[in-house]
Amino acid sequence: MIAMIVGEIANFAAYAFAPALLVTPLGALSIIISAVLAHIILRERLHIYGILGCILCVVGSTTIVLHAPQEREIESVTEVWDLATEPAFVFYASLVLMAVFILIIHFIPRYGQTHIMVYIGVCSLVGSLSVMSVKALGIAIKLTLSGTNQLVYPQTWAFTVIVVACVVTQMNYLNKALDTFNTAVVSPIYYVMFTSLTIVASVIMFKDWDRQNPTQIVTEICGFVTILSGTFLLHKTKDMSDGLTGSHSTRQLKYTDEEGGFGSEGIPLRRQESMRTHDAL
Repeated sequence: MIAMIVGEIANFAAYAFAPALLVTPLGALSIIISAVLAHIILRERLHIYGILGCILCVVGSTTIVLHAPQEREIESVTEVWDLATEPAFVFYASLVLMAVFILIIHFIPRYGQTHIMVYIGVCSLVGSLSVMSVKALGIAIKLTLSGTNQLVYPQTWAFTVIVVACVVTQMNYLNKALDTFNTAVVSPIYYVMFTSLTIVASVIMFKDWDRQNPTQIVTEICGFVTILSGTFLLHKTKDMSDGLTGSHSTRQLKYTDEEGGFGSEGIPLRRQESMRTHDAL
């Protein structure tokens, strides 16, 4: 727990010193460290596909780090507020809030227990706004500690309220997704959607790509796709032993969740058991 708290504090601080375009995709490195520690401490075998997934994550992360944009120089939290209230980001935030409202009111009561994208959609959309607010709050704290008090500005407290509201909403629906669906399916889908929407929000609000040429932008996108490939490979094959094929492993993940849970396609496992029994008869 102490290690996790320290890690989250460090992740929070990172947004104050580097673009979200760089910080968010690098979260995939925690997957690599978890896989290596599980191999060393828990004696879980890291097979060839897992090693390949780790290599892909390292290559993608290195590519993004080498071509990431420089952090924008900001001297006051009011500058961040001005960026957040520009028409482009206000339009994006309005679309996000509208989509979240529709998902919560209309789709979750009807499809929340059968369609994995409903819960994850809410988490990812709200998460993109929470990262922008966390970055703004991190900048305010950094400037305050350096001698320029930002606590006197109401914008600092406004960002604080937004962070709390977004994080509470995000964690609530993420926990519901994890309680309802297989973690091996939720984790990679959530990582892809959350990271993609965060990059979009950062590009719109902080205009990260305005200071880069097309070659750098394309290289960053390629690095991100490489990380996604490694992440999916790690999650999809993490329960595979050396003698299993990919398709057989997928079938195992689909049917070996806890009793009463849901499979990777959003179908209750009890229903799957009855379907298989019917087929056998």
